[in-house]
Amino acid sequence: MARKNPFMNVMNNAGLDESRAVLDYTIKGASKSILSSIDEIAARADRLLEGETVVELEPDLVDPSFVRDRIEDDEQEFAELRSAIRDRGQDSPILVRPHPKASGRYMVVFGHRRLRAAMELGRKVRAVVKELQDSDHLVAQGQENSARANLSFFEKAMFASEIARLHVDGDNAIILSALSLDRATLSKMLAVASMPGEVLDAVGAAKGIGRDRWYELKALLERPTNLEKALAFLKSEEFGEKKGDDRFNALLAHVKTSGRVASPKRVRAAKWVSEDKSVAVDLKSDGRTYTLALKAKDAVGFGDFLAENLSDLYQTYRSRKVQQ
Repeated sequence: MARKNPFMNVMNNAGLDESRAVLDYTIKGASKSILSSIDEIAARADRLLEGETVVELEPDLVDPSFVRDRIEDDEQEFAELRSAIRDRGQDSPILVRPHPKASGRYMVVFGHRRLRAAMELGRKVRAVVKELQDSDHLVAQGQENSARANLSFFEKAMFASEIARLHVDGDNAIILSALSLDRATLSKMLAVASMPGEVLDAVGAAKGIGRDRWYELKALLERPTNLEKALAFLKSEEFGEKKGDDRFNALLAHVKTSGRVASPKRVRAAKWVSEDKSVAVDLKSDGRTYTLALKAKDAVGFGDFLAENLSDLYQTYRSRKVQQ
């Protein structure tokens, strides 16, 4: 049975063409879980704003989304955005919904940085206000950020994890649509997001680190000894001096290096005792060295004898080896 389109009520103003309600996460065929391109995702988000009335709101009346999508904000990029808004105004409105729990307030669907810029500039924020359900909100927020926000793999993984934790649906279809994922990638994202919080908080967004390397770290930390070493390293001065992607790289390198355990050497041991019990010899070999330890009353004398006759003994050994 086809899933009911949850966005049929997103744009329910009188006279709106049904094609305007395009945030449909029922994708059919081979690409059921994957949107065709970033341009398409961006277009889906844009259509939420097309033809809608833009209002100006006081920033302090607008609360952030109930699901966080950014772990860290690039302060240089934000400064450039703020300067652009200061110089020429806010070109693109943000999308907000009436706050589901606080009368007279709003909640951001997307446009958190534009809201922050307006707040810091002491001016109103231009916004489109729409009635949205939580599921509609999540897909719109995810698609907008997938298209424009340049979120890292880790940030997307944490966003996906927060949605999954809310149990908005039973099959994660909303996450798949919001972030344009297939189920295999989503599985790895949720696995990464399940890593210990101390590790995730310490490493941060890691903007340049992709799926495979995050999953490699996750797999390594499944070993308790590796996790213990990783947690200790996070408290070290060496790690504390790292920034950005270097934090991840340093941690992964440390875990991989410290996780290499040398194969234990196989030790052969034997014991020889003379018939009169005057000399006892402990013999040990690990494949590279051979040790003889002499004890009992004739140990010193017999040891001296061996030392004096090592050349002859070795020649005897060589001759016997050649004859074999």
